[in-house]
Amino acid sequence: MMSIKYRDGVLLATVLVAAFMGQFDFFVVNVAAPSIQEALGASDAQLEMVVGGYAFAYASALVTGGRLGDLYGQRRVYLCGLTLFGLTSLLCGAAGSAGLLVVARVAQGFAAAVMIPQVLACVNVFLPASRRGWAMAWYGVATGVGAIAGQVLGGWLVHIDLAGLGWRTVFLVNVPVVAATAVAALRVLPGFRREHAPALDVPAQGGLAIGMALILIPFVLGRQNDWPLWMWGGPILGGAVVWAVMRAEDRLEGRGGDPLLERSVLTEPSLVRGTVSSVLFMAYFAAFMFRLTILLQRGEGLDPLHAGLVFAPSGATFALSSLLLRSWVARDRPRAVRAGTATTVCGLAVAIVGLLTPGAPILACVVVAVCLTGLGNGLVLPTLIGVALSDVPTPKAGVASGIVTTAQQFAASAGVALLGTLYYSLAAQHGHRIAMALTLIVDVLLLLAVMAVAGRRRRG
Repeated sequence: MMSIKYRDGVLLATVLVAAFMGQFDFFVVNVAAPSIQEALGASDAQLEMVVGGYAFAYASALVTGGRLGDLYGQRRVYLCGLTLFGLTSLLCGAAGSAGLLVVARVAQGFAAAVMIPQVLACVNVFLPASRRGWAMAWYGVATGVGAIAGQVLGGWLVHIDLAGLGWRTVFLVNVPVVAATAVAALRVLPGFRREHAPALDVPAQGGLAIGMALILIPFVLGRQNDWPLWMWGGPILGGAVVWAVMRAEDRLEGRGGDPLLERSVLTEPSLVRGTVSSVLFMAYFAAFMFRLTILLQRGEGLDPLHAGLVFAPSGATFALSSLLLRSWVARDRPRAVRAGTATTVCGLAVAIVGLLTPGAPILACVVVAVCLTGLGNGLVLPTLIGVALSDVPTPKAGVASGIVTTAQQFAASAGVALLGTLYYSLAAQHGHRIAMALTLIVDVLLLLAVMAVAGRRRRG
């Protein structure tokens, strides 16, 4: 029994490295962006693409990455994605111009889209059902702490200026991690491939990637460019492309083919509930992280290193609740969602009261708030992922994982763009503290919606 548990633990640790790195690299560039702009002489537009190009490519290709794992085996595709992620990270760290860095970041996003869906798919395919609650708890830790580490470690890496490399270390640190993980993956991940793998369905995958990329345009570039009207043509065209792909997929399924997106998978109740609630949660989570960074650095005058350290307690409480309460979560997921969202709302309430009370110790209130939000988030995030994938058939685990992760990525980008714009608008009129307090009220509403969707008990 011990050997089986040890094997499962090593397998899970090997794939969770990717989950950590994917989130880390999404958030770390926000901290390094000023140094990158100064060192490379990047224009504002180029800097936007350094930050947003990764998200742009990542979100547009996640479903395709999941499909590749279903067709050619999660082990093989994970190794390919991991290797590409390491190479593109090296290219980012070695880029000698802003243009080359933009290209490398877009390529890094595509590599992440190949690598990340295999994480959840491996949990569904290689681990027994009795171990999936445990695995989802650790997945929550890896993604949540990865996002927070992007803020904390990113600021520290830029601050220490290791070997005079400055901002380049935030990318180069991935290379040795990828090398060690690839060696481990070769040893511990079992081979698996569907015996009668269907065709790749290239038209659907290409059309879906193009449609997703077009839809994402305003959420990646809109806030920094004052939301020009022409930018909204992208989502309209992208929506039309996705609609056309879905119609074509229905026709393919009707002819007895094996489409990329099967309606039976898309309409699976657990996947719908988990995906909708994950969208609401990630819109809050990513936007909260972004706005708190702005408040600490521009509103309270902290440097990137000390602003990042404020997030550290959140990572600790996130890990504690994810791991220590996992058996309790497994017994009653709706109750865990209710308890987690209520705890997070309490943390946000502490921050709102501190921000609106004259003379209140703001940093102390923020630290208490992030401890509570980390505690609640650690309950909610892995639970929502478990809800989404709980009833998905194993042969479709990769595509379903890609759907959930794509939805989360879009929600994160949209949350940062929309709530970030609201924050900046309010800050210009009322100051950073009032802006943060008012936008935290929107966060509370999003969390209450999460509770309504995923916190209610299912009948039957």
